[in-house]
Amino acid sequence: MKNCNLLVTLMEALLLSTVGVQAARSEAAPTAGGVQVHMVITDAALNLDKELPPLQKEDVKVKQGKNFLKVTQLIPAQGDNAALQLMILIDDTLNTSVGNNLNDIKDFVQAQPPSTIVGIGYMSNAGVNVAQNFTADKGLAVKAIRLPRSSVSTMDSPYLSLISLVKGWQQQNVRRVVLMVTDGIDRLRGEKPELSRMGPGFGPAYHSMPTISQDATAASEASQRYNVLVYSMYAIGVGRAGRSSWDLQVGLSGLSKIAEETGGEVFSLGTSQLVSFKPHLDNFQKMLGNQYYVIFQAMPQKKAGFQRVKVQTELSNSEILAPDNVWVSAAAK
Repeated sequence: MKNCNLLVTLMEALLLSTVGVQAARSEAAPTAGGVQVHMVITDAALNLDKELPPLQKEDVKVKQGKNFLKVTQLIPAQGDNAALQLMILIDDTLNTSVGNNLNDIKDFVQAQPPSTIVGIGYMSNAGVNVAQNFTADKGLAVKAIRLPRSSVSTMDSPYLSLISLVKGWQQQNVRRVVLMVTDGIDRLRGEKPELSRMGPGFGPAYHSMPTISQDATAASEASQRYNVLVYSMYAIGVGRAGRSSWDLQVGLSGLSKIAEETGGEVFSLGTSQLVSFKPHLDNFQKMLGNQYYVIFQAMPQKKAGFQRVKVQTELSNSEILAPDNVWVSAAAK
């Protein structure tokens, strides 16, 4: 697997230095019997035609099991806290027909505010080829966007590529978002052996992957561990898998699983090729503009690990998109 080391230059680091400061100071602050942690949530509109009023702290509830955890701060990801690291990953196994949509991505990148730095990478061979590391120069990022190679390698898995990305991403207290352009098909683990139903002596036989790739779960957990929100733009890939309705549906299900569990979203029309990315990128931009740091009190355990939480609101037309789990440090000895 290729290693993917994402660097933030001094200029971009200075640009982001004030972002998440309030959240960062609170992340490990001890409280009576607990520790404060934070996650990034998105206030998504149920009706896209209606504007969303700003969330207030009292509007957000964090539930763990039957209990509600104390929310101490709700910080809009705006102004001094607006900075964002956005990595766009394009699958090199995609059909070149996606080229008609690349101009939509270029326009989207070019329109990003100064508080956003953008990186461009291509998923191939279970890794990421970084075409442009994080930069505040949107023109450089746009120049790095090219047609996918429309070819397969021996280890094509968007999920292993995502894992490689998030593990090589330098830790900073800012919003970290991935937008994958892919069909979600795991061509590396596309077959699975099962015992023959014809009786003893036949041994295992290989069958098409019966369910979501096991690496989708690992990619989801890695993204949640490193506070990365994962969004996907659905596009059709090459080869037999790209023509198989079963593989297409399994791939879309894998992308949906990761998006739901990390607090992201999948933009698709089922398994059909999107005519235009623009309306979906517009929706994506609205989501980025309605994000918040929510800081709440969690109860640490003997060992550091995930804790399952659910972030909710009762406001009309609002739906909170949030990671399923938050990483909580171990209790102080």
